[in-house]
Order: sequence, then structure tokens, then C-alpha cells
Amino acid sequence: MRCTISRSCTLLCAVGLSVFTSALLAQAAPAAKNSASKASVPQALPPVIKDLPVRKVVLYKNGVGYFEHAGSVSGNQRVAIDFTSSQLNDVLQSLTVLDQGGGRIAGVNYNSTMPLEEQLKTLSLGLKDYPSTIAIYHALRGQRLEVTGAGAPLVGRLVNVEFRKETDKNGLTSDDHYFLIVATDTGALRTAELTDAVSVRMADPALQKQFNAYLEILAAGQNQQGRHLILDALGQGQRELRVSYISEVPVWKSTYRMVFPRVPNSQATVQGWAVVDNTVGADWDHVQLSLVAGAPQSFIQPLSQPIYTHRPEIPIATQAQFSPQTHEAAEAQNYVVHAPSEMLNNQLIAPTRIPSSIRMTSEKKAEAPTGFGVAGMEGLEGVSPAAMGSMFANGANVATGAGYGAGVGGGVYRASDAIHENDVATNSFDDFFEYALTQPVTIHKNESAMVPILQQDLPAEHVTLWSERERQPLRAVWLENKSKLTLDSGSFSIFEGGEFAGEGLLDPIHPSERRLLSYAVDQAMRVKVTGRENQRILHHVEIHKGAVVETHMDVASVTYTAVNSADMDRVVLLEHPRRGNGWSLSDGVKAAETAPNLYRFKLPVAAHSTEKLDVREQGPEKTSVALTSDSDQREYLLDLVKRVPEAQEKLKPLVEAQGAIADLDTKLAEVAEKGKTAAADEARDRENLTALKGNDAARRFVDELNRAEDQLQEARKQTADLEMQKQAAVDKLDALIGGLDWAWDVK
Repeated sequence: MRCTISRSCTLLCAVGLSVFTSALLAQAAPAAKNSASKASVPQALPPVIKDLPVRKVVLYKNGVGYFEHAGSVSGNQRVAIDFTSSQLNDVLQSLTVLDQGGGRIAGVNYNSTMPLEEQLKTLSLGLKDYPSTIAIYHALRGQRLEVTGAGAPLVGRLVNVEFRKETDKNGLTSDDHYFLIVATDTGALRTAELTDAVSVRMADPALQKQFNAYLEILAAGQNQQGRHLILDALGQGQRELRVSYISEVPVWKSTYRMVFPRVPNSQATVQGWAVVDNTVGADWDHVQLSLVAGAPQSFIQPLSQPIYTHRPEIPIATQAQFSPQTHEAAEAQNYVVHAPSEMLNNQLIAPTRIPSSIRMTSEKKAEAPTGFGVAGMEGLEGVSPAAMGSMFANGANVATGAGYGAGVGGGVYRASDAIHENDVATNSFDDFFEYALTQPVTIHKNESAMVPILQQDLPAEHVTLWSERERQPLRAVWLENKSKLTLDSGSFSIFEGGEFAGEGLLDPIHPSERRLLSYAVDQAMRVKVTGRENQRILHHVEIHKGAVVETHMDVASVTYTAVNSADMDRVVLLEHPRRGNGWSLSDGVKAAETAPNLYRFKLPVAAHSTEKLDVREQGPEKTSVALTSDSDQREYLLDLVKRVPEAQEKLKPLVEAQGAIADLDTKLAEVAEKGKTAAADEARDRENLTALKGNDAARRFVDELNRAEDQLQEARKQTADLEMQKQAAVDKLDALIGGLDWAWDVK
């Protein structure tokens, strides 16, 4: 209990050091007036803690933000940074510090605490977070209690808490009833039912004090949302101090407005906004804000939480007690008994229980460069690794750390087409793009703001978009990004003639890129496929290395019909699937735009009229058939000759050779059937001879057995001859296939 109170006081002192110290000085002042000796002792005032405000914020699309605090310090200065508990892990993982005046950072402190479950372990009550009522009473077993409200007061020690189910006269079982069993000071065991009228008080002041400490720990655990980081900057004179880190933040969002004039001029005023939320623990007063449409890899490690590892429990070694024993004597010879030993570098060493991975040394480590690290800090943009190493070698006060900030690349330019001249600067690096606002921004904590990032007239054409995948025509805008800014993905709203016309979503649009943006259903247009034809024409045949390759030219045509019921003309943009593998448009048909998987065709349709569009495509398609002697392919070869008469002379020998093999297979099947019959006759005759052994009738079966054996031998001989003939025919066919190398262009 004493240890817990001491740690709590230490924590409170660390959180509010200046307030606590001031209170002590205030209490010491009256004592100084009454004691001359105490008044003569000088009182050292603590250094003033100075806030270090946020000066730069870079927000990323993956939910992290880069924050940079900057300010001037003088001499030995303590500076403070406020943030939330949810930021603490990211801060500890990426905190970087740069003292630009030759100073150094002596330490970084922040208010922290042990995990709640570890603090509760310091109490002897054994209670955990969110205990039940019964768990509380079980923790009080054996303690002195005073129970009132259940008749005469009971004073004694709690023996146990039990529950009972009672049955009424109707045989119904009631709910659980809990009873306290108390051993009174007189030695009697008394029972008191726990009801709303019963009051239980801890009679032991020490126990009451420990229970209060338990409640204080629970209350303190609910008030750990704010974090106060204190940096001790040591140095001389006036200096500039910069601190940066990354933190989890809400994702910034993009949204756009497209306003078309009442008189169409193929232009739309595009206005872009970024929605930014400040949920961190500090205000953003006149900060340099940048918005990056990119997602650098980032993760969270619980660095702010004390981690307790499991240690093995080793039992205490005790000496075994042995009974007296007798042992067999050894033979008379010289021998040496070695104590147990271990090997190290091929040398025997004494046994040890220190793991070889542990090395103890008294060498003094070289001091690292001062500070806690710098990455992505303002003033170091574009510094190469070699130059950074030179700075360390020359004693620059640059601290090393694991953090990173907003990357900076080349090619920074001012966007003259922003809201105002030089309002937004763009910067591209890696696969990211950045909106850097040139004017400072103020967003207080727990507030949000819409930040303008674009306003410019861009080419925009109204069209009706139709695809066979989505049969309902859509009103769309064909927008071309003529600005120097990449339009980030987000939502957009369309305004036509001074009124809202629809809204939709857009993917990133890079400079000079054109993109279709649909925003409403076009109920006045009807589009459908009214004709579809497919033709397949053999174009080329080639036989090479035992394979027949047929090349066909496929021709596909689709007819689209669009009906416009509106009072205004329409431009329909038809999306037609695009085929690969050498397919192309034919008959002079040209697409207005080609995408990886589709063509887009423009079809103007006047008011209250109908228009058609024929799209024809052609492309090669190849089929391959492997010629082999293992199967009868005469049907395919004869069909090929019918389609390509020029191939008859070259394919006729193959057809005849395969026919000869087929005839031999037929003869082999017939001989096999005869052999099967002869074998059956031979077996039957042998059985009859065995049954009629010594009988005169057996002579007839002897003659039949001889004839059956002769037929079987003849069948075997014919089979062998036919197999030889077939092998010769197969070899001939393989030679014909291997020697055939021809190609025909079908006229």
C-alpha cells in the first residue's frame, strides 16, 4: 500500500512539476520568516516551461500526419508539447529533434503510468477491473466488518458469502439470495441476507484505506487521455529548436464543384476543396499545411506501454537424501575422473550457468550525436546521405532517430491556376502528389475546416454515357484536366443553369488527362443493340512438325440504335468492349477514345430522332491439331481437304497410311477373337478328358483338344505377323507426318 501511494505521488509530480514545486515554495515561505537559518538558504527556482507550437502539418491519405513544432529557446530551456494518448506510440516511434544553435537535448519526459492491471497487483485485495459484488465480498473474507440493517448490528470477521435458492409453499423456486456468514466477536456465527437495506462497513481503517487506494487507481486510469511531453534543451544563447513526429490522424478528404455557365461554352468552373480535421491535442495556429495524396507504409507499436515478459520459475535446489549404499570395486588400473565441463573455442572451461549470449563489459560507449533524431525536417530537404554523414562528422547537432516526415522531391512549381496566384504549390515525389498551401492555416483542436485547393475553368463536354454492362444511359461530363494539379480522388457535385444537377465520384485525374464523370440518369435517351453478326473465314493453313495450324479471320459486327426523346440534342458516348490478340476495327470505323478494355464511340443524336452506329471488328483466331499415329484422324483430314482442296495431294498419303493401320487393327481384333474362342475350347476339352479318364469316350475329346491347340497356335502366329505389319505401317505414317512441311493461303 505504501509503495502504491509513493508511485502515485511520483507520477503526479512528473505531470505537474512546476505547479507542485510552486506549492512547496509557498508552504516554505512562512517557515522562512520564523527561522533565520532557513531564510538564509537560497531557494532554486525551476526553469520556465515554454510551449513549442505547431508550425508545419503534412497529412497523408493513409491516416497519418507529419507534425513539426518550432520555436526559439534561450540557454537551458524546458519546452512542452501536448498531444493525446492515442498519439503516444507514434510519437515515441518517430520523434526527431534538431537544435540549430549548438545545443543538445538532455532528455524527454512525459506523463505515463503502469497498466491498470499491473497497478492493481500491488494491492493485497486481489480485485481486478470491473469486479462483481460477490468478488468484492470474497476479497473481504477474514476481514472485520460491521453489518447493519438486518436486525441487530453484527460486528465480526467475514467467513464466507453463499447463495441459496428458496422454495415457497407452492413449490416455486425463487431467485438467488446471498447471505453473509459472520463470526462475531463473541464467537457466534451469524448470517445476514444481503438486501438493499443492508449496509456493510469495513471496521479496519487499514483495509478501508487500501480499498480507497483501489478506487483511486481506477479513477486515475480513466484520466489518461492527455499527454504532456517535456524536452530539456541545454545550450547557450538564443537558438532555434525544431521537433517533428508522425501521428495517427483522420484521413483528409477531397470534394469538387463543377459549375456550368447558363450559356454553354465547353468550359466548367472546377472548384476543389480539402476537408481537414484537427483531432490532436494542440491548436494549429498559422501552420504551413500540406496535403499528400499518398500512403507511405506506417504501423503502430505499443512503445508507450510498459511490457512485462514471462520469466521461468526455477525451483529451489535441495540436496537429495540418500540411503547408505555399497558399490562394486573397480579393477586395478590407472584412470582419471574429470569433472563436468564445457567446450569453448575447443578448450575445456568450468561449468557455467551464464548464457553465452550475455557479455559483461566495462567499456565506455562513444556518445551519439546530441538530440533525438531528425528526419524530413525543414532545413534539411534534399540533403543526401553522404552530406548527412558529413554533418555528423563535423559535429553538427543532428540527432538520429527512427522517424520520418514529408518527403521532398524536385520539380516544385507554383500553380498559377490556383484559387489565387501562388495560393497552392504542387510537389511530386515517388508516386505521391502534394498540395502545399502557401498561406498559413489556423485550425483549432477538435475543429475541422474546408481548405480550397483549386479553382479554374477546365474543358468539359456534356455527353450521355451508355454501356452494354449498364443498360441505363447516364448523364456524364467529359472533363479534361488542363491545370497543373493532380485532382485527387473524391466526390464532386454538378451545377447547371444555377441549379444542382447531380453528383458522383472521381478517381485521380493527372494533368492533361481526360476522364468521364457520370452524375445522373438520362431518362430521355434509349440505347440498345439491334443487330449482331459473326463470320468465320479460313485464312491460312500450315502443317509443320506434326501439327496442323488453322488461322481463321473472324469478323464481328454490332449495330447500336439510340433514340433521343428530349427537346435538346444529345451526344451519346457508346462503350464497346475491346478485344485483344490482334483484333482491330474495320471498315474505317474510328473510336473517339480507346481504353485498355473498351472503345468509346461518339454518336450525335438530334432532338426527337433516332441514329444508328455499326461497329465492325476483325481478328485472327488460331486452332491447332496434332497429327499422330495413335488415333484415326482420317475424318478430320478429309474435312480439311474438303475446305482446302490444294492440300489433297499432300494429305492423301497420310489418309491412306491411317487407313492401312485401321485395317490392320480390324484384322488384329478378328484374330484375337478367334484365339479367345480356341483357348476356351482347349480348356473345355481338357476338363472333359479329366472327367472321362480311362473311358472309351475320351478319345473323341483328345481329337478335339488337338484341333483346338492347332487353332490357338495359328491365332498366335497370325497375331505376331499382323503386329509386325502394323508397326511397319506406324513407322511409315510417322515418317510421313515428320516429313510434311507445307503452308497454304486460302483464296
